[in-house]
Amino acid sequence: MPEANSAREEILARIRSSNPPDSDDTRLIQEWMAIRRPFRRKGRLDPEDRLQLFEDRLNDYGAGVHHAISQTELPQVIAAAIQARGKRKMLVPPEFPQAWLPQTIEAIRDNQLSHDALDQCDGVITGCTLAIALTGSIVLQSGPMEGRRALTLIPDYQVCVVRANQIVEFVPEALEELHSMGTRPITFFSGPSATSDIEMTRIKGVHGPRVLDAIIFT
Repeated sequence: MPEANSAREEILARIRSSNPPDSDDTRLIQEWMAIRRPFRRKGRLDPEDRLQLFEDRLNDYGAGVHHAISQTELPQVIAAAIQARGKRKMLVPPEFPQAWLPQTIEAIRDNQLSHDALDQCDGVITGCTLAIALTGSIVLQSGPMEGRRALTLIPDYQVCVVRANQIVEFVPEALEELHSMGTRPITFFSGPSATSDIEMTRIKGVHGPRVLDAIIFT
């Protein structure tokens, strides 16, 4: 054990030596603030082009894209997407609007259901916090319309309602908006969950829903 203790002390000493003293904090902050950041921070596309870019990205990722132009039409569009996937038993966050839910599905409110219970359902219907056109990403912040993180990670299928006015063009715009929204857990995802192992074998559904339908609500 003496050798282990010696190695531990050496590692800790190196860590301590790499951290600047407290007196340097102001200088480091000033240096960080002085770094040039020439990347674009604000989008320039008009709303229609921004929406089209977002749709193109989702299509590239293999997600389904659907449109609803009114609250009356929204349940019908959600129902059609779910029916096309052969699903029926769908989870919803506790505060997801009842008026948006189709009568043709079995909607189950997530009141802290067990992970096994979440896994037994066909999928989940949620809203979102933001979406990013350039990357085709949807952002969830565990809000009332999105539910807790487990609700959108365990089910194999997700239907996500994205309002057109929630779509920003660039990641910096999204981060700026999220900065003012508190410190809830944040999830970014771009299309259905997929990952590749060291042999480049692509596997879907490892880190979240394997199938995604986005309902763009204008």
